[in-house]
Amino acid sequence: MLNNQTPIAVLFSGNGTNMQSVIKHVGQGRINAQIACVISNRADAFGLTRAKNAGIPAHVVEHGQYPSRAAFEAELIRILESYGVETIVLAGFMRVFSEVFVKRYANRILNIHPSLLPKYPGLETHHRVLAAKDAQHGCSVHFVTEELDEGPLVLQAKVPVFETDDVHSLIRRVLEKEHMVFPLAIRWFCEGKLHCNDGTVYFNDKVLERPLQLTIAHKTELV
Repeated sequence: MLNNQTPIAVLFSGNGTNMQSVIKHVGQGRINAQIACVISNRADAFGLTRAKNAGIPAHVVEHGQYPSRAAFEAELIRILESYGVETIVLAGFMRVFSEVFVKRYANRILNIHPSLLPKYPGLETHHRVLAAKDAQHGCSVHFVTEELDEGPLVLQAKVPVFETDDVHSLIRRVLEKEHMVFPLAIRWFCEGKLHCNDGTVYFNDKVLERPLQLTIAHKTELV
C-alpha cells in the first residue's frame, strides 16, 4: 500500500454488495484509500451491517426526516467533513444530488450504474434491456453531475443477454462485472491516473474520448 491514502466515503441505499467489493479491495491493499465512513439514506439497508462488520463508521441519514433536499444534503456534508472525506463513491445510492452538492464535490464523486450508458439511465435497467431484446447489457462507472446518470463515462463492462435470461440471472451477471469495474476505477482515481476537469475525463494524462472497456489486463490489476 502506498502512503497518503485518499479518505473516501461510500454512500448506498441497499444491500451494499458493491460497497463490500470496495471494502475487500481496500483491505487487500489494492486501492490506495481509507474508507473513512459510509452513509445510507435507509436505516434498514443491509450495507450498514457490512460496514459495521468491517469496523467502518456507519451513519444513517434518512432523507424523509428532513424538510428539504438542502437540509438533507447539509447533514451529509457535515458528516463527510467531520471525517475529512475527499472522494465520494456511490454504490447504489438512490438519491439525486442538487447542483450545489455536486459543485461542492466537483470531479470527486464516482457512481456505478447497471447499464451501458448512455442507454438506460435511471431505474429498472435490467427489465428495460429484456423488454428491448438487447443482445448486450453491462455496467458503467462515471463521474457524477447534477443530471441523472449523465456524467462523463470512465469504464464499462459488457455481458451477453441470453434468450433464457430473466431479471434475476441478468442482475447476477452484471453485478459480477460491477464488482470488478468499480474498485478498478476507484483505484485509478486514488492513484491519480484518472481525473475529470470541465467535463473531460483524463486517463494517464490523456483525454479519454470514450469510456474504457474492461479487459483481461485490467482484471489483473485487482489480483
